[in-house]
Amino acid sequence: MAELIWTVPALHDLDAIADYIALDDLPAARRLVQRVFQHVEQLVDHPESGSHLPEMRQSRYRQIVEPPCRVFYRYDGARGFIVYIMRGEMHFRKTRLLKCDRPIRRA
Repeated sequence: MAELIWTVPALHDLDAIADYIALDDLPAARRLVQRVFQHVEQLVDHPESGSHLPEMRQSRYRQIVEPPCRVFYRYDGARGFIVYIMRGEMHFRKTRLLKCDRPIRRA
C-alpha cells in the first residue's frame, strides 16, 4: 500500500480547472473534483497502474486520466506524489511538470 502525497502545485492546478468549469456549471466542477480524487485514490493499492507518459516514455512519471484532466504522478516505491494536473487538450510541457516536482525549500 502506497502513501499518497498531493503537492501544492497539483492542488492549485485542480483548483484552477474546477474554478474555470464552475463559471458555467458549479455542480459539474464539484463532480470533476470528486472524480479526480476517487481516481487518484486507486494509487494507494495500485501505485503503478498509471500509464507511462507518451511524451516522456523513459521517465519516472506516470499519468492517470480522468477526463478532461491528466494527473501526473511519480512513485518512489513507498509513496506516490501527485505533482501536476492539466486539462487534456492543453499542450504538454515537460518543463512545467519538472518545475512542479521540485522540493520546497524552507528557511
